[in-house]
Amino acid sequence: MNANPNVAKVASLVSETSRATILTVLLDGRFHTASELAYMAGIKPQTASFHLAKMVEAKVVCFQKQGRHRYYGIQNHEVAQVMESFLSLAPAVEIKSLRQSSEDKAIRHARTCYDHIAGNLGVQLTDYLINNGVLLEESNGFTVTEKGEDFFKTFQIDIEMVKKKKRSFSHKCLDWSERRFHLAGALGNALLERLLELNWVQRIPKTRAIKVTPIGKKGLKDRFSIDVS
Repeated sequence: MNANPNVAKVASLVSETSRATILTVLLDGRFHTASELAYMAGIKPQTASFHLAKMVEAKVVCFQKQGRHRYYGIQNHEVAQVMESFLSLAPAVEIKSLRQSSEDKAIRHARTCYDHIAGNLGVQLTDYLINNGVLLEESNGFTVTEKGEDFFKTFQIDIEMVKKKKRSFSHKCLDWSERRFHLAGALGNALLERLLELNWVQRIPKTRAIKVTPIGKKGLKDRFSIDVS
């Protein structure tokens, strides 16, 4: 029997509401203090520190020390992928205010999923790459075609350098809001970093939603045939 009893330990971590909320916040791919995470989870800083210690011990969350402060982030992309999968199974959150409605709309439109693009924009980008022969969709991920190598080269993404990273190259991530797959892995991260470098998209403080800039709307239309309203 190959069952791993530690699976139950990890599952119990995310079954607690405050810890699940903290992990969802950390899907923005950034590092946050315990106080910031406590505020966003609606709990006391001492409670957040207790939960974070549990998750660090289980190697779900890691931290970096800077001066007197600790900054917490998700341990790796595998944890992020699991959380995104859980979100795809979870019932939708009830919207009770105009602010919640606006935040939900922004998250669904375009967001970071740890270190790559998710939401409607992430799915549209992936669809374009598949439909135009840049990527070949397979059961467990995506393969870059010869045409795709030329495409990424002209878009100033070095495929060979991306492949050398010690992680999955181009796997499929199930998008919880779109219920479809988007591009993840090292290539998905390289695409996000390139769009940030071009200032086509920008991160939004205190949320994992990202916004498309005016120059980004033109760039996405010209390069990826994506209309962003």
